[in-house]
Amino acid sequence: MSKQTDVLVLGGAGVDTIVHVPELPLPFADSYMIRPGIETRAGQSGDFVSLGLHALGLRTHHLDMIGDDHEGDLVRALHRDRGIPLTAVPAPGGTKRAVNLVGPDGRRLSLYDATRSRETDRFDEPTVRQLAGAARHAHVVITQPCALALPVLREAGVTISTDLHNWDGADPYHEAFALQADLVFLSATDLDDPERTLRDIAARGRARTVVATAGAAGSYLLYDDELTHTPAVTPPAPVVDSNGAGDAFAAAFLLGTLNGEHPRRCALYGTVAGAYACTVPSTRTDAIGREELLARVAEVEKGRTP
Repeated sequence: MSKQTDVLVLGGAGVDTIVHVPELPLPFADSYMIRPGIETRAGQSGDFVSLGLHALGLRTHHLDMIGDDHEGDLVRALHRDRGIPLTAVPAPGGTKRAVNLVGPDGRRLSLYDATRSRETDRFDEPTVRQLAGAARHAHVVITQPCALALPVLREAGVTISTDLHNWDGADPYHEAFALQADLVFLSATDLDDPERTLRDIAARGRARTVVATAGAAGSYLLYDDELTHTPAVTPPAPVVDSNGAGDAFAAAFLLGTLNGEHPRRCALYGTVAGAYACTVPSTRTDAIGREELLARVAEVEKGRTP
């Protein structure tokens, strides 16, 4: 049966307020003069994955809970302006928001407003089932409504990916996502032994492919019980912000996956896209396009051929 959507993205819609700071961690002071200023824009994890997939030519649909507030208007406008279908379920607590402190080297610290979430937040099951039935794949952000939607996605028969972000390998909240997804991304930031965590996810869950991104150290891929390392690539411009790099990695990896590429090549897709994302200022939401991605991947492959 023909599918109307390549990837259904669940969760992760929200707004970030970007604050540029002179260094991280930020020493205590009574006040700081901030340049180039403070700006609020739509774009959190699910938004960035959706934008990345859309820029790569994949038919994308985004589902999340969004409030009837200014932040929600920004999220709706972002999707409308980029031509990305959005199904917005009313969020009683308001649209998700965060403050991102961004250092001169592009590192960032995110402060999430936990008051915007409710224990009763959930998606309407018929809506999830209908959207999943029209999709080739579902990418799930680690928010509560998405955790509750995982069984519905499984029943719909759609393959699932998720990003555990900086999971420490122990927090039980992440396990439902880690063990029910077919493809798992996570950051190696808080892992003492990335290989052990990757193998644990694969051994206890459904995932045949698990990927840990490690910034300048590249990424680690576990596929069919074989661990491989993909070196980082040189960004095409100066690094200004690491925010969204993991989302760009996931979007490009999914492009390769849905096109039938081997996971090792998918990891290279993700590495190139993530490096590009680090050159985009935090106040913008630009993503690499398919033509540029494939051209840069070809250049890297040519340079690494013996």
